[in-house]
Amino acid sequence: MSDTITVTPPVGSLSSIPSPRLVMGPVLFHWSPEILRDFYARIADEADVDVVHVGEVVCAKRMPFFDNDWPDVIERLQRAGKQVVVSTLALVMGDREVALIRDLADMPDVLIEANDLSAIGVLGGKPHMVGPYVNIYNEGTLRYMVERGAVRVAMPWELPQSSIARLCKVRGQADIEMQVFGRVPLAISARCYSARAHGLHKDGCRFVCGDAPDGMDVDTLDGAPFLAVNGLQTLSGTYLELSDEIAGLHEMGVGLFRLSPHRCDMVAIAEIYRQLLAGEIAPELARRQICDVAGEISLANGFLHAVPGADLYRIPSQLQPE
Repeated sequence: MSDTITVTPPVGSLSSIPSPRLVMGPVLFHWSPEILRDFYARIADEADVDVVHVGEVVCAKRMPFFDNDWPDVIERLQRAGKQVVVSTLALVMGDREVALIRDLADMPDVLIEANDLSAIGVLGGKPHMVGPYVNIYNEGTLRYMVERGAVRVAMPWELPQSSIARLCKVRGQADIEMQVFGRVPLAISARCYSARAHGLHKDGCRFVCGDAPDGMDVDTLDGAPFLAVNGLQTLSGTYLELSDEIAGLHEMGVGLFRLSPHRCDMVAIAEIYRQLLAGEIAPELARRQICDVAGEISLANGFLHAVPGADLYRIPSQLQPE
């Protein structure tokens, strides 16, 4: 517990420092083209977010389902005043994927998020974003990424607050971003867990990952909730939720807060976090409203407090005496 920085988030304006920005992260799951188009249309027209990520992060085999739709989606988001970030694969495994990143690097008016070191190699020297799949654990690594052109860096999910505070102090001109809602990616592999769970091979997967639009829950042998599977990706069984910590993180220097999309009403989720960032609601109320919208989910924030990541740690000053 010595690695924990205790911050009591105030209810009130955070106007003493630059206004925080709200980010809709990339869709990690294999949603149908119809559902994905509707999702981005609602985000463009109704969601009070500043930045929207598009693109495929998990599996290159999913790309053909939506490749032709991205130009129209990007244009609609930009017309709505959103900054568009194109996220790239977290596991680049061949020349085709590298060539795709080279093509993306030439796109005008969008920021490219590199989620694999090979993408950083391609983008080096150009303004780009480093995604949370790249392990930035210390000041030297962060400085190196900024020197190579990173203008925004998303922190890995497993960092404690003490590490984030140190990294914010050496970020230079780069913006720091953190995820505050949604399942947390824990690992990615060349093997497809979803296909194997259905007795299929990766090459003949039949895209069964699409049958679990928020990830396929995995239990232990004793039947206890454990993890979630999303194709090549292993996710947390719990949902990260940082209402209690956002104000403190903002004061440290975190400027952007990412929501990871799920099939709940993400427009409503975004509105709750917007009210929280504006100091219009208390964290406790925000968390209750988030659970009302998202349904029966288990929440966690353990990594940030240097305790097991699946735990929901309560800041001591917020605990009420019995």
